[in-house]
Amino acid sequence: MPPKRPRQPTGRVGNESAAMKSRSFRIGLVALVVACLLSCGGGGGGGGAAFVPGATEAGGSQAAQIAQTGVGADGSTTSNAGGNGAATGTGNSAGANGASGSATSVSSGGDDSGVGSGGTGVSTADAVGIGGVNGLGSIILNDVRYDVDNAVVDLQDTPALQIGMTARVAGTVSADFATGVARTVSSAADLRGVVQAVNASAGTFSVLGTTVSTDSSTVWGNLAGLSGVGAGAIVQVWGLPGLPGQLAATRVEISTVQAPILTGIVQNLDTGTATFALGPLVVSYGAAPVPLAPLANGTIVRVRAAALPSIGPLPATLVQPWYALPAANNGPASLAGVVTDYAGLGSFRILGTRVDASNAQLTGGPAGSIGNGVRVVVDGTLVNGVIVASKLKIMKVPGTGGPSSFSVIGTIGGFSSASSFRVRGQPIDASGPGVQFINGTAANLGNGTKVTISGDQVVNGVLQAQVVQFN
Repeated sequence: MPPKRPRQPTGRVGNESAAMKSRSFRIGLVALVVACLLSCGGGGGGGGAAFVPGATEAGGSQAAQIAQTGVGADGSTTSNAGGNGAATGTGNSAGANGASGSATSVSSGGDDSGVGSGGTGVSTADAVGIGGVNGLGSIILNDVRYDVDNAVVDLQDTPALQIGMTARVAGTVSADFATGVARTVSSAADLRGVVQAVNASAGTFSVLGTTVSTDSSTVWGNLAGLSGVGAGAIVQVWGLPGLPGQLAATRVEISTVQAPILTGIVQNLDTGTATFALGPLVVSYGAAPVPLAPLANGTIVRVRAAALPSIGPLPATLVQPWYALPAANNGPASLAGVVTDYAGLGSFRILGTRVDASNAQLTGGPAGSIGNGVRVVVDGTLVNGVIVASKLKIMKVPGTGGPSSFSVIGTIGGFSSASSFRVRGQPIDASGPGVQFINGTAANLGNGTKVTISGDQVVNGVLQAQVVQFN
């Protein structure tokens, strides 16, 4: 017990009264601050995991506000926070997703958009970017370079965000969609399972009934290419959903984790039996937590399961709306995806979101090359659930190829030779005969040197440099 406060001598009543008033004032002030925090603090849910490409190198910067992490039962990254649970005054939450292996954050919001109600949450007027990561420095998404130094990061199924992984960024962006400041970054694998078949001539393979397409822009994380994908192998894929049962791969890795992940467009929803279809696969969601947004045909969801049953529907342990944009957001939006429901430049969809590009500036090809199955990036403003595009860039037209470019901006670390060094954690090979060096030569490569590396292929996890610029 604390010692008793000594009795004040007589004649000190005035001073004691003043002290009591001061103490009462301090208590009232604390109560006022606590009340403010409770009314203004962040929401629950979200995700926190280490996002530190290049943290072990000179000049690497670590994203702040990241929860302590571990590894979930299904191999995904988890934080010490809980799942989708209700928000508290401090922005922390408690829920079930952490135990199941889904990453959780200490400060993102309680809806499917990751938008918080205050504090470090993202306002509905902020920009949203969704697509494949095409660079690190801090991260580059849809050619927008985002500063992530103070971002709240939610990574699942990976210890670090890497080139080719799909991600969702919310924050602020410049008017020309060149730079931005991220407040939240989230990423998770879109597909994981056993390869059922490979069609080398078509550049496709199938997993869980989903046909995965690959091309020259696909990043191969720990294998040399499609030739390294064989029937029976377990793969983890990041990609962009197109038509039902189709996924355009942005990154492929061989995995040792078998717990299935499946992303796609909901079809044949039956609330009576609690089932729906993703491509040819039937999913049972009766035992899964209630999704934060209502399920509906045509929406894109990501499903997790503990194992693939020998017969019957896939029993989901988690169903999440995926790639959704907040309907009330009238701010900037940048979206990469595969065109579906094409009815002209004034009406088509990307990742389930309708796009009006009738007045957009077109790059990458003629307007006549746009149609279903074409991969594009659109930048514009989200107005009542429709992206009114100011820019549209054609990335890939099926059968004709298209531009692909990856870049890393940072400081060289782990240097052993021009064929083996790292920038922001990304392995680099700059020993090719056609590599262009700007402001220096190969002899200037070394630890601590600041560079910008560009290339159009990542093979066995190594970016094959085409241009090295010394900064």
